[in-house]
Order: sequence, then structure tokens, then C-alpha cells
Amino acid sequence: MSASKTGFLPVCRSDMDKLGREECDFIFVSGDAYVDHPSFAAALLCRVLEAEGYRTGIIPQPDWKNPASFTILGRPRLGFLVGAGSMDSMVAHYTAARRRRSDDAYSPGGKSGFRPDRAILVYIERIRRAYSDAAVIIGGIEASLRRFSHYDYWSDTVRRSILLDSKADILVYGMGERPLLEIASRLAAGEPVKNIRNVRGTCVRVHGKQSVTQWKDAVYLPPYETVKGKDEASLRAYAQHFMTQKKNSDPLSAFPLAEENDGERFIIQNPPSLPLSTAELDRIYEIPFLRKAHPMYEGGINALKEVSFSLVSSRGCFGGCSFCAITNHQGRAVTARSKESLVREAKMLTKHEDFKGYIHDVGGPTANFFNPACEKQKRGGFCVERECLFPSACPKLKADHIAYLKTLEALRKIPGVEKIFIRSGIRFDFIQLDMKHGNEFLETLCRNHVSGQLKTAPEHISPNVLDAMGKGDGYEKFRKDFTAANKKLKLKQYLLPYFISAHPGAGKKEAEELAKYLKKTGFTPEQTQEFYPTPGTLSTVMYHTGLDPRTGKLIYAAKGDKERRLQKSMLKSGCFSKLG
Repeated sequence: MSASKTGFLPVCRSDMDKLGREECDFIFVSGDAYVDHPSFAAALLCRVLEAEGYRTGIIPQPDWKNPASFTILGRPRLGFLVGAGSMDSMVAHYTAARRRRSDDAYSPGGKSGFRPDRAILVYIERIRRAYSDAAVIIGGIEASLRRFSHYDYWSDTVRRSILLDSKADILVYGMGERPLLEIASRLAAGEPVKNIRNVRGTCVRVHGKQSVTQWKDAVYLPPYETVKGKDEASLRAYAQHFMTQKKNSDPLSAFPLAEENDGERFIIQNPPSLPLSTAELDRIYEIPFLRKAHPMYEGGINALKEVSFSLVSSRGCFGGCSFCAITNHQGRAVTARSKESLVREAKMLTKHEDFKGYIHDVGGPTANFFNPACEKQKRGGFCVERECLFPSACPKLKADHIAYLKTLEALRKIPGVEKIFIRSGIRFDFIQLDMKHGNEFLETLCRNHVSGQLKTAPEHISPNVLDAMGKGDGYEKFRKDFTAANKKLKLKQYLLPYFISAHPGAGKKEAEELAKYLKKTGFTPEQTQEFYPTPGTLSTVMYHTGLDPRTGKLIYAAKGDKERRLQKSMLKSGCFSKLG
């Protein structure tokens, strides 16, 4: 089916012909199948570019073994955009136990094998074979979280920046709309890609230390040669490397960062891009996406099912969980969409031919983070010297659910909307901090937005592990509050808590403590996760170095497959004798 008849962006030459296009300005090579929905990066960024007058095409999940797959749309006028997909390709392919997955929610029919390992490296090598001098810009989770030297769990080594290994021209880190539009404008004006070196939210590679001097006040990270080893000095340097990045993650105060590789090559990170404003988010998410997978796929795309009729209400997360990469990708500053925009988008959903009356979610990284945490976040910034919620709530934190409550109320009143679910995660400690509207929010949640079970994420119950995770211990109070709210409303609803086994800080004692708690409460968790050391998280630094980079102190990390499996089995069964 052609793009002209379906409304999809072109994916082949005949699509372009029907649209009367001789060439694309940008071609997006993606590790995901093409789904025209704002939750999928290729669709989102290409629609944003199209809205600014650029002509885009998508090559979704090209056959990397066939060079012709990368030339199907010809050479782009301005450049290739390359992303591994909504997940790091190694996470998409392997479990936390490093076993090969048999499924892939972002591929046709849920089958694996439609993308290569380390997809960005493979895709760019094929693009360079066909168009050696084309501009290539990489982004997304895989690129963003591998922008500097990083611990790679699958090879158990510290790998160099993906920008060096891929030989891409520019790496866009974080959310890509603002930097990508600036790059596009400069390329369209005739500026060579090699001269585009100062865009916020991007990394570039330069040769020679003298080249670094054009970035005034650049902060030098420990070099790759220093952090790649496994001796104590290298591990401590790696922990320092991560903390220097963390301290320069605030868009309002960050300095450029420079990392030396192999003596002469440097990775330069420009300061982070400022978050989009509410008005900008509104415009993007009100683009009339088709909210469908491209009709060329048989069996559908499983990842679409949960989000097809969801509303993205915010970006950013100030939760500060050590094991989560959202802070390192989206940033801590929360920006919410306006109530009016969300209502307009919901009304569009009710007119969709496949809409059955259910909105699957109204949320973001954390659903009830709907406002900036403080006045500084209203300007797009955040504090780098402390977290908003841990080890205790910042005195400047404003815990208030009223705007989110009013938005949900407005959405419930839309004709054709029968039920609205909230599935993207709730921070129960934030509810407890809201002395004015917390109880009202919890009761509203139970009455209107839960269907029998509410998924929650206490993660662990041991103080040692919670400290390593950057989380508090308010789950027991929330469990009681949730039970009381349901009793008051005469409802029978249940919590489904989610726990992580083998997280740094969890040894024999902590594993037994969690198992005893589960046995005492009579709960066998359905949702369990063995800690997965993925690039870009504080917890992964702990796992690799055996150090808590916040303090420099030693921390236990379960690394052997046997112990990791035992901790997970204990969590599932509530048995606490296996490590005795």
C-alpha cells in the first residue's frame, strides 16, 4: 500500500513516486518496525520534521545482510538519521541472564531476528558502504546512553563511545526534537555537517587536544584508557567519570564535557538541550498520527497494543531511581502538557475507527509527576548536588496533584470515553508527601483509574538495597492507605508490587530479608526482575565497580550467575533457605 493512499510516510521508492518526491531530505533507519504513533521515535521525529517542511522517509528494520535494503529510498539530500529502536538492541535481544530472547515486541508478529546486535554500528557500516560521504546523525536510547565510555554487560568490558565505533557525524542525546531541528536548519542552509559542532544536546568527535579549546570551560572526564581496566584505580576513575557526567546534566549549569580516547581523539558533549515547553509538547503530540502499524506487516506490532490509545501527559522524571536511565535520557525536569491539549487529543482518539472507549494511559515516565518539582524546574533546570525525593524530600519540592486531578476529570467527561487507565507508574511516596490532595488523588485513582489491580514498584524492602536504589521505604504505609481507600469506596482491588532481585547492595542477608517479608505477607510476586546492568545508570556503575559512586564506599554486587539466579528464585518463592 502506498503512502499517498494510507497516509503513512514513504518506506519505498514507489511511495515516493506517488507523493511526487524525487528525494527525501532525511531518511530514518530504525531498528523498530514502522508504527505511526508518537511513542515510536522514527514516527515522532519524522512527523516533527515534516511539520517544519522537510521531506522524510523511513527504512524500518532493514535487512542488514542485504546492502540494497539501505538504498531503497535513495540518497537523502541532507542526511541519514539512525536509531536502534525504542530499546537498546542488546536489551531487546538478551535477558538479564544473557539468554537470547525469542520475542521482540517492536517487530512484526512479536518475533525476534529483525534487527542485529549493536544495531547502530551495523546500520552505519552499511550506509557508509553505499553513501560514504552522507551525513549521519545517531540518536535514541542506544546512542544516548553509550555516548561516552560505558560498561557493557554483554561483553563484560568498558567500551568506547558509540560515536567513535560508529563513525557517525553527530550524536543526539536525550530527547531529540530541539537539537535535530537545529541541525536540519543548518544543513538546509548549506553548512557542512563537519562544521556543526555546538548544538546543545549533541556529542561530536574531534582530533587533537588543541581542537578541544574551542569549547571554553570544558570539563575533562577521565580518559578511556584510564577507565577501561578492572584494577582498583580504573574502577574508581570509572565511578568518577559517571559522577562528573551526573554533575553536568543540568541544562542551566552544565559545562561541556571532553573525553580523551587513544591519545588524540576526543568526544565532546555540548550542554544538554533545554526541555521543550508545554506549548511545544502540545504541538508535537497533537500531530495527527495514524496510530497504526504500517499495513505491510502481518501479525501486527505487539508494542502498539498497550499504547495505541494512550496519552503522553509529561516528560522528565525527578524520581532519581539508581537503576533507571530515564534521568540520563529525558532529564529530571518535568514538563507537562496542558489540560486543553490532552482533551483535544483524547477527542481525536474517540473518532479513531479502532477506538473502543478505553484510554490505556495518561502519563509519562511517572504518571503523577505532572508538574515541575520546584521553581528551578520551571526554568528547565534541576539541582545536581541532591535528588528531589532521596534520601528525603527536598524542602523546595512541591507535591501537588491538583492539576493532574483536574486533567483526569476533564478527560472522563469526554463523550465516548468509557474508562481511563493509569498504567505508566505511580510514585506512592509522592502521594504521601501531598498533604492537601494526596488522599483525594488516591481515592480518585481507586475509583476511576484502576481495573482490579494496581501495579506498584517498591523494588525491595531492605534499607541497604533501597539506599543503593535511591528509594525510600514508604511501601507498607501505601499498602495500608490503598486498602483503606478501597474499603471506604467498597471496592475489591489489589496491589501488584514489583521487586528487583540481585540489585547492588543485595547479598545473602538482604535476599533473605525480602524472602521473609514475602512469606510473612503471603504474597508471591507475579512481576519480578533480575537486576539488569544496562548502560547509563548509577546502579550499573555500582555493579561494575563494586563502589557506590555517590560516596566512594564499597558496595556488594552479586555477579555470579548462580547467586543471581538464587536471589530471583527466592523472590518468586518466598523461600529463604537456599543461600543458607
